[in-house]
Amino acid sequence: MEDKRRRWGKFLLEVIVLAALFTVVQYLITTGLLNRYYQINLTLMGINIILAVSLNLINGFTGQLSLGHAGFMAIGAFASVIMTTLLEYPFVIGIVAAMLAAALAGFIIGVPTLRLKGDYLAIATLGFGEIIRVVLQNIDYIGGPAGISGISKMTTWPVLFIATVITVVVIVNMINSSYGRAIISVREDEIAAEIMGVNTTKYKVLAFVVGAGFAGLAGALYAHYFYIIKPETFNFLKSFDILVMVVLGGLGSTTGAVIAAAFITTLNVLLQEYAAVRMIIYALILIIVMIYRPQGLLGNKEFTRKSLDKIWSGRHVSSANK
Repeated sequence: MEDKRRRWGKFLLEVIVLAALFTVVQYLITTGLLNRYYQINLTLMGINIILAVSLNLINGFTGQLSLGHAGFMAIGAFASVIMTTLLEYPFVIGIVAAMLAAALAGFIIGVPTLRLKGDYLAIATLGFGEIIRVVLQNIDYIGGPAGISGISKMTTWPVLFIATVITVVVIVNMINSSYGRAIISVREDEIAAEIMGVNTTKYKVLAFVVGAGFAGLAGALYAHYFYIIKPETFNFLKSFDILVMVVLGGLGSTTGAVIAAAFITTLNVLLQEYAAVRMIIYALILIIVMIYRPQGLLGNKEFTRKSLDKIWSGRHVSSANK
């Protein structure tokens, strides 16, 4: 009974914190204290969090090196715009279509390629992302290289906030379930997992499909905020951006992915006038992290209320010893 009360107390606390965050930001937007420039970057931060958390499911928790996340984002973006702008369906239908199309693409690429490992899988997924971009550039129905413009702005702060929270909650609950334990066992020792009866291919494909689906959601939100989308937007550099967030935050840490996504988005804002320098700084960040903190900022740990309690109790113990 005591554990049940603690769980409910923790749940209510999390709901209160999220409601307070949503209310404060909504107030700032409504009153105009948060101008257009900051709203754009806030939207990018939310989209990047979705992308980083979903890629972390594949790269961090499953241990599969994927470099094609921008391809899934592109599929989601164009699928949603086709449904809303060209076929005039509601935005909800566009989001569902984006996630299903990207998840289907994840399944199609996942079944044959996830039998590969390491560099071979990375090359295969990188090739997939580039194939998607080139194919989209040659489809006249969606504007070819020019893409689609005049897209209605349907991605608002409430939509973005709900989508981001749902992404994090779904992936966290998935990792804490029996499916998540099987997925993590694949990362820890695939051969041992197979010996214990875990269908490793099944769980790798499952992680790939779920991660791709949420990348499609990010693509839909992106397309319906910036009015125009082009295939070139979703090139290899976009996949590299997302990978940097995952590696910086810590492979296997959802909290780390969220923090790193917020940090990289802020860094992008500060370096907008120095596009060439941005890639150099990215490379330096990766080098420094690999040398001094190869496991990332949080490693595979999560930053939770329990960890705060440990830090707080540790400080009290050290002060008492003094």
